[in-house]
Amino acid sequence: MRANVLGAAMLAVLLCSLGVQAQTDTGPTAASPAAALAAPKPLPPAEAFFNAPDIQAAKLSPSGRWLAMTTGIGSARVRLIVFDLQQWKLHAQLAHYTDADVYQFAWVGDERLVYSLADLQSSARPIWWPGLYSVQRDGTNQRQLVKIESPFFVSKERFTREPLSPQHLLLHVPDLQDEDVIVAEHTYTAAGEPVGTIAKRLNVVTGRATSLSLGAPGPARDWLFDPAGEPRVVTTFKEGRITVHWRAPGQAGWRVLAEHPRYEAPFSPEYVDAKGVLYVTMPHPRTGHRVLSTFDFQIGKPSPDYLVSAPGFDFNGHLVAEVDGGPALGVRQEVDAETTVWFDPRLKALQEKADRQLPGRVNRITCKRCDQPDMTALIWSWSDRHPGQFWIYTAANDGWRKVGDVRSRVDAQSMANKGFARFAARDGMEIPVWITTPPGPQQPRPTVVLVHGGPWVRGGHWQWEAHGQFLASRGYTVIEPEFRGSTGYGWKHFRAGWKQWGLSMQDDVADALAWAVKAGHTDAKRVCIAGASYGGYATLMGLVRHPELYRCGVAWAAVTDPRLMFRWIHGTDQSDEVRAYSLPTLMGDPEKDAAQLEATSPVAQASRIRAPLLLAIGGRDARVPPLHGYQLRDALQAAGRPPTWIEYPDEGHGWYYPQNRADFARRLEAFLAEHLR
Repeated sequence: MRANVLGAAMLAVLLCSLGVQAQTDTGPTAASPAAALAAPKPLPPAEAFFNAPDIQAAKLSPSGRWLAMTTGIGSARVRLIVFDLQQWKLHAQLAHYTDADVYQFAWVGDERLVYSLADLQSSARPIWWPGLYSVQRDGTNQRQLVKIESPFFVSKERFTREPLSPQHLLLHVPDLQDEDVIVAEHTYTAAGEPVGTIAKRLNVVTGRATSLSLGAPGPARDWLFDPAGEPRVVTTFKEGRITVHWRAPGQAGWRVLAEHPRYEAPFSPEYVDAKGVLYVTMPHPRTGHRVLSTFDFQIGKPSPDYLVSAPGFDFNGHLVAEVDGGPALGVRQEVDAETTVWFDPRLKALQEKADRQLPGRVNRITCKRCDQPDMTALIWSWSDRHPGQFWIYTAANDGWRKVGDVRSRVDAQSMANKGFARFAARDGMEIPVWITTPPGPQQPRPTVVLVHGGPWVRGGHWQWEAHGQFLASRGYTVIEPEFRGSTGYGWKHFRAGWKQWGLSMQDDVADALAWAVKAGHTDAKRVCIAGASYGGYATLMGLVRHPELYRCGVAWAAVTDPRLMFRWIHGTDQSDEVRAYSLPTLMGDPEKDAAQLEATSPVAQASRIRAPLLLAIGGRDARVPPLHGYQLRDALQAAGRPPTWIEYPDEGHGWYYPQNRADFARRLEAFLAEHLR
């Protein structure tokens, strides 16, 4: 093995090619060695954690000759570039705007790419309708295929056809198609309620679109395609029930495979290969954790001989193939950390090489010409302490070259460790928990209980995460519980959280803190609870229900009154369907459970919040409208306990402007220092 580790080699090449002067660290010039030893190491600034990453994404072309990347290096905006891996130099800058960022991109053959735009410095629907553009690999023949909702860019090319309306999104790139992609048109009622999607094949050269929905069941919500781009699975949703439809290769008609309530799926379609094999996930009959299987069309249900299971975790991964739907080379699955099991012996050997080259990390491999002597592989490497790097491996010379760091300003050696554990809640249910501990010996430290949003998602992953690392860099232990209702840990865990906002879900958060205290991680007298969205709600209810545990609270973009979630509020992005079918199941019925919803409303219980509170909102939040924040602020003021108030007028459900992310981090740091030191 010949290693060619060039440090920031590609970064330097890019900066030079783009006309940006590289910054170098020449070290101290005047301080004596004794003074250097005595001076404490300065804390990394908030910007190091919350500015945009240097490299957003990287993808190999089908031949493996070219590497496309989205990067913010040397610019305030994310651009799309192509790098020549044979010549190891910048090939072309394809898209760079002064008022927009390249959001997503994909190769369409080896000669063309498609990309979409967003405003990643604004959270007021920054990626709602991002448009679609095609461009030659050398940067020529740039054309607009789908209009963008915001006028970031107006094409100067003349079209044979008018671009499609903004309600079209890229859905699939068929295998070995040099000119076609598949897009989905999202349709709505006159009142703005979502109806479904219409799949279309779109030629990226001519702009010609042809419908793939003729004869398909509707209104379709989700689609699965085979490698040739033929629709094989259509999922429809109506009045709280899901129907899964299948069309076999060579068949014109559609067959119903299942029909069920939304949250009681016997299986979920995941993947269709070139032979027409349908891969699905389903609950394990004994444990309830989701496993990977194939659908047996003869018996009309998933095969009982499942392919992949991960005890204690739902299957969360996919088959690994060179192209979507191609022959499976391995299977990738996330348990606490991501892992890949390779079926192909060459890739298994390459994985072992990568893990030796980059020890202690997850090393995700994607390859092109995977079964050929000239295989090229892209390795995305990260850990809990390292934000990530991209590397190129070439089989012809057994060579490794570093592309660059995801966040070059982060010193991985000074970052904190992130661990995973499980503990028994007060009713005996096993609760997963993540714990981030500052460098140094284990000892009871001031602690932030950081509650994830959603709440029906998996909150934690074994990777570098800005909020946890920022807090740990300031000396705090960070506890992140996967309370009941979180997904990824089995049906029983998810189901146990239904209608438990402010109740057993809240008890799980308190029990996680008790576990951390008992384990010696936390100073019980110096604890603050914090979170955004549902995490902000749990922060508020923690101060209501368990005031003896927390010295302070920090809530941003927080639900402050669950009852408001069932009301239409101007500007909300919650649909009537969600309010009618999802929320009554998961949160509670607004009529039958009215007393419970009032008892678990922070606004209704505001007089019980006594601890200092930092409360922040975005003035254009469509998911949790600002009314939530205003009502709680007014209630706390009326109770004589006004919060520390932050409002970012141009932000939505979270902070997108880099200056606001850094500003909030500094205010959070000052607030915690005031109340926990």
